[in-house]
Parts: sequence; C-alpha cells; structure tokens
Amino acid sequence: MKHVDRSSLLDYVTYEERRDEIRARVLEEKRLRRVHVGEVLTFLCENADTVRYQVQEMMRAERIIKEADIRHELETYNELLGGAGELGCTLLIEIGDPVERAAKLGAWLELPWHIYALLEGREKVYARFDDRQISDGRLSSVHYIKFDVRGRVPVAFGVDLNGELQGETQLSGETRDALRRDLAS
Repeated sequence: MKHVDRSSLLDYVTYEERRDEIRARVLEEKRLRRVHVGEVLTFLCENADTVRYQVQEMMRAERIIKEADIRHELETYNELLGGAGELGCTLLIEIGDPVERAAKLGAWLELPWHIYALLEGREKVYARFDDRQISDGRLSSVHYIKFDVRGRVPVAFGVDLNGELQGETQLSGETRDALRRDLAS
C-alpha cells in the first residue's frame, strides 16, 4: 500500500484553513473502512488518506513545524499501513466499563492469534500484531495490525477466541470496493 510522503503534507496553518473540507472527506473514507465485529471489536482499515489526516491532526494540535518532528510523525503513522498486498488496520477493543475492560484485557491475552480476515474460499488470514503493544499482563485497547491478504480483498473480518469472543462480519460491497482501491494503490 502506498505510504504518505512528506510532500503531500500541508503546513498546519494551511491545513487549519482547509480542515473542515478535508475532515469531511476523510470521515467518509473511515466510514467505508470501519467494520464492527461482535459487540466490542472495531476494525478501521487504514489508507494513505486516513494516515495523512492523522499526521495533519498531530501537526495541528501540537503545532509541529520542525522538519525532524514532522518526519517522526510521518514515520510513526506510516507504520499503520500494510506493505505490498497487505491491509493495515487499527483494531479497537471497545468496552465502556473500566472494571470490565481491565478484566477482559487481562483475560484475552490470546486474542492476537485469533483475529482474522476471511478471503473468498473461506481462507482465514490471521492478523500480525505489533509486539510492542502486548505486555505480559494485559492487552492494549488499541492495536495496529496487518493482514497479509496477498492483494486479495477480504469478504469478512472475524474473531475466534475459544468461545469467549466469537464473531464474524461480512464486508459490504462498498467496503470491499474501498479496500480494493487501497490494495491497488
């Protein structure tokens, strides 16, 4: 997948002037790429537009102007994108109650090996998690994952964690079309 390059970023003042227009467009991009699985998992498939937006928002919020700092943000957020033939996703574990969230994030330590993208023909491609986000005692509520779909568009995302957390969501035609465009870039 195409990464965001430095030349495509606006300075934070120009970005501020165009923010409403950019934000509306990117929120639509995110809507097309957001998939809920079960009651607590949300997958957001990232692309160059969503990553560029995150970098621009960081530059705006923190008034980042130093070139080294801009490049650091760019490198950090580009890590969200998959490589050739891969999909990069942000996985959110959304449990509102803090006590329940803490208990489940501690109990679901095996979750990273049970998240998958389903391809045509019922082939499951399991996610590759960032080891930096997994500790011995609990999971993070937000994970950056990649699926090596070998350029193929998934038909569903799912989880198969030993009966504790099960679910699969079929992707809409419009979501599949958006992912097809992303994989082709």
